[in-house]
Amino acid sequence: MPGVPLFDTSTALAPLREQLHEAVERVMDSGRFILGPEVEAFESEFAAYCGARHAVGVANGTDAITIALRAMGVGPGDEVIVPSFTFYASVEAIPPTGATPVFCDIDPHTYCITPETVKAVLSPRTKAIVAVHLFGNVAPIGEIEQLGVPVLEDAAQAAGARGPDGRPGALGTAATFSFFPSKNLGAFGDGGIITTSDADVAEAARTLRFHGSHDKVSYEQIGYNSRLDELQAAILRVELPHLDEWADGRRRAGAHYEQAGLGELVRLPTPTPGSSPAWHLYVIASPGADQVQAKLEAAGIGCRPYYRIPVHRQAAMHRWGEGVELPETELAARTHLAIPMSPVLTREQAETATTVIRLALG
Repeated sequence: MPGVPLFDTSTALAPLREQLHEAVERVMDSGRFILGPEVEAFESEFAAYCGARHAVGVANGTDAITIALRAMGVGPGDEVIVPSFTFYASVEAIPPTGATPVFCDIDPHTYCITPETVKAVLSPRTKAIVAVHLFGNVAPIGEIEQLGVPVLEDAAQAAGARGPDGRPGALGTAATFSFFPSKNLGAFGDGGIITTSDADVAEAARTLRFHGSHDKVSYEQIGYNSRLDELQAAILRVELPHLDEWADGRRRAGAHYEQAGLGELVRLPTPTPGSSPAWHLYVIASPGADQVQAKLEAAGIGCRPYYRIPVHRQAAMHRWGEGVELPETELAARTHLAIPMSPVLTREQAETATTVIRLALG
């Protein structure tokens, strides 16, 4: 039985190799490597793709969250609501603003936060909500905004997805993306971006990413050295026109699993109402997740549990997570497992993985 990788980041890029080489050479020939024309062009192109008015390139997705929150006015004494079932950086980026992370639960089927889970921990000190579009699903931003608190979309895993009100990146007050190489839109190294239609938030983010200065002469704030590289921007400009095609491939891959009967064996991820997820990860749930993992690994099929220890139970979060009870988060942590997903996953590969899972569950 042939193996199946958890990710396949090279096959989709193979037809673009010549264009990618040309983009790298263009930057090398220009001699501009920091905040030059490639970053400016990519910011404009990515903002237009998302449907936002502004985009601000930064060094990585984690910096993007910290800078975006500060640009939105978050600071000491404030609270920021955030899910615990997410990558650690979604929460790690909050304390550097001086604010306190407040953990909320998730919908167990979509793995996203909801107005109800947010409202359960809302307080007069809540200054912002970080809504994670987890695994490429789309959190219900419009409904959450009705609670009256600004929402920052953590869209690191959701490039190419669509929600009922538009694309991630233009649904909340601001949004952040990661261009880590395995993401739906991946650079050849680290990279991130902030999108917003609020001119004041965009200007504050631009100032913060460059040491708290807007002119490289006067320094108004303690900022960051956090800028998207010209090389990475040039690479991302080559890839961006293909993002929708790749997202469609991810959706087809999810359909392959459904057609193979995987939903008869485990719980499949559920799109939020009206959304069209671009599955960054395809995460199933089963009480037998550990035995499924063992069987898949033995067959050479990539799989991985991502968040067995929720963020609120991580040692570094003890001061904020002590005493917090999130039953759906705990259940998801115990039972989830990511199985192969990529824009080029074939029907045969999905059937192979499904066959092994069927054997694992007996």
